[in-house]
Amino acid sequence: MSTESTDKNRATAAAILPLVGGPDNVTSIAHCMTRLRISLRDRSLVQDAALRALPAVLGVVEDDTYQIVLGPGAVARVTPEFEALVEEGRSAAPPAAHPVTADELAEQGAALKEAQKARNATPFKLMLRRIANIFVPLIPALIGCGIIAGLNGMLMNLGWLPGIVPALAAIASGFMSLIAVFVGYNTAKEFGGTPILGGAVAAIIVFPGVAKITAFGTELRPGQGGVLGALAAALLAVYVEKRCRRLVPEALDVLVTPTLTVLIAGLVTLFGLMFLAGEASAAIGTFADRLLSIGGAFAGLVLGGLFLPLVMLGLHQALIPIHTTLIEQSGHTVLLPILAMAGAGQVGAAIAVHCRLPRNGSLRSTIKSALPAGFLGVGEPLIYGVSLPLGRPFVTACVGGAAGGAFVGLFHQLGIAFGSTAIGPSGWALFPLLDGTSSLGVTVAIYAGGLLTGYLVGFTATYFFGFTRQMLTDLNTDPDPDGPDPVTGPPKEPALA
Repeated sequence: MSTESTDKNRATAAAILPLVGGPDNVTSIAHCMTRLRISLRDRSLVQDAALRALPAVLGVVEDDTYQIVLGPGAVARVTPEFEALVEEGRSAAPPAAHPVTADELAEQGAALKEAQKARNATPFKLMLRRIANIFVPLIPALIGCGIIAGLNGMLMNLGWLPGIVPALAAIASGFMSLIAVFVGYNTAKEFGGTPILGGAVAAIIVFPGVAKITAFGTELRPGQGGVLGALAAALLAVYVEKRCRRLVPEALDVLVTPTLTVLIAGLVTLFGLMFLAGEASAAIGTFADRLLSIGGAFAGLVLGGLFLPLVMLGLHQALIPIHTTLIEQSGHTVLLPILAMAGAGQVGAAIAVHCRLPRNGSLRSTIKSALPAGFLGVGEPLIYGVSLPLGRPFVTACVGGAAGGAFVGLFHQLGIAFGSTAIGPSGWALFPLLDGTSSLGVTVAIYAGGLLTGYLVGFTATYFFGFTRQMLTDLNTDPDPDGPDPVTGPPKEPALA
């Protein structure tokens, strides 16, 4: 990384830190593909308007953590700089004149935690988020192996480099053949168990020797149950381990607890969970196939239209286990190309906003900076910087996504099924990952047609129905640079009509 790039990332981190209350207000730091996620001691110290106004910040989301949208690539570079600044600030800070006691800090933290949970959390959302936390760290490997698998498939179809094809197949398939182990490891880590024990129990699922075992009258298959079986097995291992920690004497704990954890969870996995999870995985695959082969255009319309609200809520990551299960079964997930149409509707809507507000230089600048990421399927900058604050354009963007999804779903109903060999990329970035029953040219043409449909319908719906007259009057002017931005600042009532 160049010095100039490092300085830019550090400057971004330095600009963010005081606006979230300084280093002493930050209790934890993490990041996903696009967002810097921080936990705060005192939410009232955050300067939301000033934070949104930073050029590098594409939006903010308040959930169980405070999430600052920086975009792909940027967030992975800014986060280490932000962590370093927080540590430097804490070590350089003078001792407090009136330090609080540990009990006072505990009471304050508990009160803040409960208030945050009451505002943003439900048991269902928290469980989905924890499951997503298991799979999100796997996405880089899924992307890399998926692209290699797509390249290998193209070389096979063209008959090129036959000596390299087996090597690429091994590279692409190695991770997927052991993904259950990684899921088990992350599950135990997320739910408070010993990660390596979760991985050890999950490894039973992919061990070739399970083919000699019979459960429910049928012989088991290596890999049966896949990631769902690994998830269930690791959860059981965590439960057994925690029970053992409470019951086993401390002198025997180091020997007895791991042994009983692997033994009990392993036996239940072999003689129950693998079969049940295998049936559930098969049901998911059958449902996805029938949903699109029978529901077709209507199913695509619903999926494409509802995906943006899931992204807005941050719940789209809960779909990762379903995508992963489908990839395990058939080599690709048929759902992702349809869900990607939501991003096309968002892009079309943003272009329409750009055209309808020619005098709003600030908003047009935001759109121009966020569109490249939007074309590559990263919709958060456009959602939080443009359509969602305006209200109506968010709805019309969903209409565009629904139209694109219906287009792709129709061809599934006609027998031209295809999907993505990996998860993570979307938009134009999904082209190298497409795979299906028809030729690559036909698959690419249908996916491109869906994107074009989403762009056009999203643009048209937003251009003609995305604004009221009052909204155009209020927004079609260059905002006062010293006053609140009409999009990122407090919205006027007519702008949300």
